[in-house]
Amino acid sequence: MANGSLSCGGKYGEVRKRIVEEDLVDCIIALPPKLFLTVAIPACLWFLAKNKDERAKGFRDRRGQILFIDARNLYKPISRRLNVLTDEHIQQIANIYRAWRKGDSYQDIPGFCKSATLEEVRKNRYVLTPGRYVGIPEEKEEKEPFEEEMKRLTRQLAEQFAKAEELKERIRKNLGELGYGF
Repeated sequence: MANGSLSCGGKYGEVRKRIVEEDLVDCIIALPPKLFLTVAIPACLWFLAKNKDERAKGFRDRRGQILFIDARNLYKPISRRLNVLTDEHIQQIANIYRAWRKGDSYQDIPGFCKSATLEEVRKNRYVLTPGRYVGIPEEKEEKEPFEEEMKRLTRQLAEQFAKAEELKERIRKNLGELGYGF
């Protein structure tokens, strides 16, 4: 569906509220941009389930919960106008959903996935945009202190400038030998 289905108001918002209150939404996945050549708007996947209590089938009771997956950054660019989900990306999404559904090894991953309660969705006025629930990814620790990194990068830049000057002079010399000096 179009991403607008996750947050629009009016009659559509009322329908979304009713679907959420009837506990039919199992999972929402925000997809990356440019997945479809014929459609420019961003899209999302809705997984609906009438029976979230599947303990008899070996799954856990998911009543009152919705899994949100923000897969907007999982893509491989094919061209300026087209991105694709690789098999690895699809497997990553599927593994998260399966783990959540089974309940054995699922964990929320900041910036990627979160299992939210219906109460959380109510507090967000039934807006189902995954980014609202998954938050932002945890920042990775810097391996190198800022001051040291800046000194290293500045030194590297100076070396590259020197190399550029050397190359420029060699090009001028070669052009001069060919009679095209300037």
